[in-house]
Amino acid sequence: MPPMIMQHEVDPADKLKKELGDLSKVEIFNNQILVAVYIRPQKTKSGIYLSDKTVDEDRHQSKIGLVVKKGPTAFVDENDTWFKDVEINEGDWVIFRPSDGWQITVNNVLCRMLEDTVVRGRVNHPDYIW
Repeated sequence: MPPMIMQHEVDPADKLKKELGDLSKVEIFNNQILVAVYIRPQKTKSGIYLSDKTVDEDRHQSKIGLVVKKGPTAFVDENDTWFKDVEINEGDWVIFRPSDGWQITVNNVLCRMLEDTVVRGRVNHPDYIW
């Protein structure tokens, strides 16, 4: 169970995908991936409200994002050493260091462009990471 369970009106992945809309005209090159940054809702499931400042800090310091697009060679390793037995796909929640990504906005959604090698892990729900 996540350490701080947030109150979600809809699934966070579905929400981000809906907000992003059509990405068919967005092309990602080489080993880059585009992740939509997870910004926590203001209220936890137990009823605690996060301050505006805390929620705003997610825009700069969030370490979790939803893979929404990836380049053709992302997570492909010809030597089968770096990504051995690892398959990351669109729709996966990935963990990264915020400073490793280039912050951009796509269709008014905060995103980061990352090289595949800076992804440090994967979780099945974004509330597991802060």
